[in-house]
Amino acid sequence: MKFFRIFTNGIVRENPLLALMIGLCSALAVTTSAANGIGMGLAMTFVLLMSEIVISIFRKLIPDSIRIPIFIIVIASFTTVIDYVLKAYFPDLSQSMGIFIPLIVVNCIIMGRVESFASKRTLIEVIPDALGMGLGYTWVLLGISIVREILGNGSVFDVMIIDHAIRFFGNILRLESVPEFQPILFFALPPGGFLVFALFISLNLAIKSRLKKPAEEQA
Repeated sequence: MKFFRIFTNGIVRENPLLALMIGLCSALAVTTSAANGIGMGLAMTFVLLMSEIVISIFRKLIPDSIRIPIFIIVIASFTTVIDYVLKAYFPDLSQSMGIFIPLIVVNCIIMGRVESFASKRTLIEVIPDALGMGLGYTWVLLGISIVREILGNGSVFDVMIIDHAIRFFGNILRLESVPEFQPILFFALPPGGFLVFALFISLNLAIKSRLKKPAEEQA
């Protein structure tokens, strides 16, 4: 139960984007497509998980006076690994996300969890924490990306689903002329990202409120 609670904290209650409000710059920058969203989320999860594991294992050997430089070196090492993996096997995705993959090194989410959690907890505790935080980060990125890509381009993972849906219902209704989908450019631009992000914050608050009521009733 303890480890399940640690895992679920990062998904809703302490979601790094919707609750803690950290790591927002890269989140809003890469969420113009679903592929970018899931790619960035999985890359961040890998770096977070491996960094927390290493820091937790060696936490008692790391002097307090140099802990921050050591944390940065560990995070930078795994960031370099994922950066080269993407460049080698997913070059289009790597090029699409650009500088934001190397910038994982200075992502506040990773540094915050390493400093406040991994450096003080055992290995068996940091694994569910890293996976929960990574999953919480990834589902928000993917959700925002899907909404923005559908409204801003009419597609998901580059599949033009809106046009297909319009044609499908047009055939069912036997319409003589089927209208074409007009992308809403606003959602492909930064202001659209902020609007969708605000809607996700509202959704997260509603979920937290629903989860809080049963706990209060049991108390």
